Amino acid sequence: MVLKGTPVSPGIAIGKLYCYQPVHIEVSEGFCGAGEAEAQIARFEEVKGEAAKEIEAIRAALEALGDPEKAKIFTAHLDILDDVAITEEILQGIQEENWTGDWAIQKIYAKFERMIRKAKDPLIRERAADFDDVRKRLIRRWYGVQEKGLGALTEPVIVAARDLLPSDTASLDRKKVLAILTEVGGTTSHSAIIARSYEIPAILGIPDLMSQVRQDQSAAVDAGAGELILEPAPDTVKAYELKREEFRREAAETREFLGAEARTACGIRIDIGLNIGGADEQELAGEAVTDLVGLFRTEFLYMGRDSLPDEDEQFAVYKKVLQRYGGRPVTLRTLDIGGDKTLSSMNLPREDNPVLGNRALRLCFTYPEVFKTQLRAALRASVFGSLWLMLPMVGSIDDIRRATAFITEVKDELDAEGAAYDPHFKTGIMVEIPSIAVVADLAAKEVDFASIGTNDLCQYLTAVDRMNPRTAQYYQPYHPAMFRLIGNVVEQFNRAGKPICVCGEMGGDALAAPVLVGLGMRKLSMGLASVARIKRLLSSLTVEKAEQLAAAVINLSTAPEVEHYLRTNLRNETRQGA
Repeated sequence: MVLKGTPVSPGIAIGKLYCYQPVHIEVSEGFCGAGEAEAQIARFEEVKGEAAKEIEAIRAALEALGDPEKAKIFTAHLDILDDVAITEEILQGIQEENWTGDWAIQKIYAKFERMIRKAKDPLIRERAADFDDVRKRLIRRWYGVQEKGLGALTEPVIVAARDLLPSDTASLDRKKVLAILTEVGGTTSHSAIIARSYEIPAILGIPDLMSQVRQDQSAAVDAGAGELILEPAPDTVKAYELKREEFRREAAETREFLGAEARTACGIRIDIGLNIGGADEQELAGEAVTDLVGLFRTEFLYMGRDSLPDEDEQFAVYKKVLQRYGGRPVTLRTLDIGGDKTLSSMNLPREDNPVLGNRALRLCFTYPEVFKTQLRAALRASVFGSLWLMLPMVGSIDDIRRATAFITEVKDELDAEGAAYDPHFKTGIMVEIPSIAVVADLAAKEVDFASIGTNDLCQYLTAVDRMNPRTAQYYQPYHPAMFRLIGNVVEQFNRAGKPICVCGEMGGDALAAPVLVGLGMRKLSMGLASVARIKRLLSSLTVEKAEQLAAAVINLSTAPEVEHYLRTNLRNETRQGA
């Protein structure tokens, strides 16, 4: 039997399944009698304190092991545990509704979890698992039940689960986990983050997985293809063993390119940028093997908190990244929030079509003080490196000029205060709305640089909400129109002598990157996981071959034709995970 899901971390695994069932405690509706509320509240506070100690112990252990990314997950759990709104509602439930403490915990956390799961932004939706994890920890502590994680595995297994929460994997021994399979979760889920950071093959979102597998069942996993084979035949096992060895050999060879300079086979230099969402050591580790920050998603400073970050807090984060990269460019994207990306610190009105709504730069125009605070922090930090300030969701030349006026106003304020900033910082735009891409020649006269956000550009070009699974088939990054439009932007900015980069998913896509180079792109930005693979790919590709690919692609008729053509003509170059 072959089951399929979403590939989130490539690799091959062969072994027995371990069907993981975490501790589950059924909480029944309960009410306390007159005069019992005080005791229930005291018990809640006691359980909350015990849970905080557990979480902090896990967080500190992960920090000591040099795993700040996982430690950050449990820092977020402490924030959830101390959330004022949740605590107030639990106490109100006990005092005013006469709920027992365990029922109040269950009911209120479930309410917040449901709210988060309705968010359109997948990054926010995935946070529901963190609320679920904290709720289960509190309930477990309430009943005095010991935690059950994956730290007790005695032999290497393929872990199958409905879902894996941070607590389930806190003590995970990567040597004992051959692969991870889950029913739920996507590319941004906790399970995906853990799998990629540990280089464990993983397939998530396998429909009805747990009803189709059993304990100790033999299995073979091709996580790159998103395929799980149950009870494989002996010849299939042998074939997968060969695939596993080939994958390991290719992965080892690819890693050798991580620290190399990115050059094509004919010697043309391609600048490789890093996409980051924060300034922690895990993300900034890519500084040693990249030429620039091609995208700094600053909105993550604003998310998951009850108040907006002030100027000094932002300044400290921006300064850290700029200093780390020295004189190399750091492309700081101004606040890209609104619509489907909500903030608990801002009461943004609900919109029927948020993808086309008041978001990103438009939202900054609506809330000028928020925009100016960020601009002040960024400009003040500019003296510590090479700041490239990038404006998202630009649809017209009017947008550029209006934003530029804000920047000029902030410069005047800083001048009047005697505050230092680098007067030579660059201002650019993110090309993600087709209207600005069509007039790229005019835009190039207004700004210092541009970067193409291929995710939203594809969304708007093909008129598809990329978060809607019912229209997923229409979201086509390999659509010939995408490459034609990108080609126009690259041509116009190259002609104007202005830097142009790709910072969307296509920048780290082993099929798309050669076409982008063939269209004249000389800067590609991506996540750290893609850097070595793209550097290796470029080393085997001449610009002449890339130009041939680009010329062919823009004259094909459909996205499937483009993908088939590229896979056929790049078969040797894209061995690691295209």
